[in-house]
Amino acid sequence: MLDLIVIIAGLVICYITGNIIEKNHYKKIKEREIKLYKSPYVTFGKSFAYSPKIKESYLVSSSVVIGCDYFKAFLAGLKNLFGGNVSAYESVLDRGRREALLRMREYAAEKHANAIINVKIDTVMLDPIGTKSFPKVCVTTYGTAIKYGR
Repeated sequence: MLDLIVIIAGLVICYITGNIIEKNHYKKIKEREIKLYKSPYVTFGKSFAYSPKIKESYLVSSSVVIGCDYFKAFLAGLKNLFGGNVSAYESVLDRGRREALLRMREYAAEKHANAIINVKIDTVMLDPIGTKSFPKVCVTTYGTAIKYGR
């Protein structure tokens, strides 16, 4: 009985700390997104009206590896046991994509780019469910930054 109480207490602590860390990360992401609002402009497709006076273009990219907390790994293990969609990782994927895009945009903003065109996002699962370590997601973004001439 004591073992069960210790396990439940551990899961509750992991749930609380995981939520606090995730909320703080989302808060920082939101602040950085507001700071970079439309600067530089990002497009994922080919429909982009551009100026014929492009001064410079170059590749910009970023990579992020984000892991899940113990509680989400526990839930994912249960879900994997019974089958179905593992929704515990959706917030991890969302945070990874947003963080990778922000890092790429911040780098382009440092170089005074006006836009990033044809942005691609690649996601790779590291240490998938069922292995001994906790699952991690690697998100890589890349695109072409352009700077207009005067």
